[in-house]
Amino acid sequence: QVQLQESGGGSVQSGGSLRLSCAASGHSISRYCMAWFRQAPGKERESVAIINPGRGTTTYADSVKGRFTMSLDYAKNTLDLQMNSLKSEDTAIYYCALAARSGPFCADFVNWGQGTQVTVSS
Repeated sequence: QVQLQESGGGSVQSGGSLRLSCAASGHSISRYCMAWFRQAPGKERESVAIINPGRGTTTYADSVKGRFTMSLDYAKNTLDLQMNSLKSEDTAIYYCALAARSGPFCADFVNWGQGTQVTVSS
């Protein structure tokens, strides 16, 4: 089973940037769908960005389009999330997640990291 470990969270002022990283161990991530999710206090977990190698697509939540960029480094077996122009509403725990591929689609995301806190102050 692939194990995921996030890093790079912290506190930043509104308009600032952070870069999150997710290190995978136990198996190559190249054949999986990978994603970043987040959960703010009192809110449900939501997807931030999902990459589907089967379709060659990366999908971003409308709320982060143009500000966040997800990237994969297959050589390092890592998944990064560059977050720019951060807003207070981006404050949340950010999770890295992995899902098997079901044909061209992603199966349910059932493999999760422990999360990393991002706090944006206005």
